[in-house]
Amino acid sequence: VQLQASGGGLVQAGGSLRLSCAASGRTFSMLAKGWFRQAPGKEREFVSVISWSGSSSYYADSVKGRLTISRDNAKNTVYLQMNSLKPEDTAVYYCAAAPRFTVAAPEYIYWGRGTQVTVSS
Repeated sequence: VQLQASGGGLVQAGGSLRLSCAASGRTFSMLAKGWFRQAPGKEREFVSVISWSGSSSYYADSVKGRLTISRDNAKNTVYLQMNSLKPEDTAVYYCAAAPRFTVAAPEYIYWGRGTQVTVSS
């Protein structure tokens, strides 16, 4: 499975972005998908995860109510809709795939290249 994130950019505080993560590989639909982010000088942190069916999702407290994860298995794509963005959301965002629904980065087997999100104040 190969993952490619896109959709990042520069946005003002309060604005919105939608990140996409396109995957190749026939097992895409059977994997949970997560988003992580890494800000300059900080460790990579969990943002959100969605189950393989899309029926379950979970968010970090810092993004709950502002970010929404979704997936379209027919298109092999997972999305992260980001609303009410804050300067502290500035980071490189990574999508990843895991064999089970988890928030733990070490359990994610496949990682995509990140996409930069910059939120100006």
